Amino acid sequence: MTLIASQRDPATAIHNQVVNSGDGWTRVIKKGQTLRIVDLEGNQAVDTMFYNATDAAERYCAATTLRVQGRVYLTTGTKLLTNLGRPLMTITADTCGRHDTIGGACAAESNAVRYAHDKQHMHNCRDTFLLALAQHAQTTGQQLGKRDLSSNVNFFMNVPVTPAGGLTFADGVSDAGKYVELVADQDTLVLVSNCPQLNNPCNAYDPSPVRMLVWDV
Repeated sequence: MTLIASQRDPATAIHNQVVNSGDGWTRVIKKGQTLRIVDLEGNQAVDTMFYNATDAAERYCAATTLRVQGRVYLTTGTKLLTNLGRPLMTITADTCGRHDTIGGACAAESNAVRYAHDKQHMHNCRDTFLLALAQHAQTTGQQLGKRDLSSNVNFFMNVPVTPAGGLTFADGVSDAGKYVELVADQDTLVLVSNCPQLNNPCNAYDPSPVRMLVWDV
């Protein structure tokens, strides 16, 4: 766990937006720009995917990232690597200290398996990602869909790995106002689903908003 605060002033950000739970957020972060994600109320999961902005066939790969960095959790210093082994973004500041990239994103199917069959049709991150990709296609003409959903990061989510190699979904280690900050190593399409999960006690069954900020330099 490497806690490093940022000196950036939100008043100088070129983009400052609150994203409610269940909503998506999509933006191309240009090379050298900085993205900050703020957990406004604490213990919120921010499911995030990353793509090369000009060639979406190159995208974030959890397996490559974990193998190269030699540890399970993401924090300051972590380079988010693609399926081609190139860095998309680097975590440069982190006041939470632990972020998951193994647990995946909630979906209708996982809601049914983890919780109950009658939870299957509840809103989920996979559907939010698909909606955001469709909206992105309308504005850019870049056609992305189900086959383009891949590894994601769950910022602020605590998913401990057991000695037997299993996963557990534990209480979060984040708190109100904690944030993570990343700088783009290349032009990167960032796709966010601010998790709407109502069935997981990790967020006290109360998903909450986050703030997205972007700086030019």
